[in-house]
Amino acid sequence: MWVLLFSGALPLFLSFYPPLRFYRNFKALLKSILLILLIFGSWDIFAVWRGHWYFNPSSVWQLKVINLPLEEVLFFVVIPFCCIFTWEALKFIRAKLR
Repeated sequence: MWVLLFSGALPLFLSFYPPLRFYRNFKALLKSILLILLIFGSWDIFAVWRGHWYFNPSSVWQLKVINLPLEEVLFFVVIPFCCIFTWEALKFIRAKLR
């Protein structure tokens, strides 16, 4: 959970940087993250259900969504957000350098 918090904190803070206006495409961002969550979350749920992998109870919080630890579900939200933010920030910087 700490890794997710540290990973997402700076991109979330910088997403409100006025010239970047990252928040202007919130619907597209939400659709992208939901699609990733649906595809890979389903895959994870199935893999855990089948016993292909598991999460060590001493390493994750006890709060679960379906049969996945909260950290795993948030991973599919935070990391795609960070990736999309990084892509948009690099496009912004590249346009400024031209």
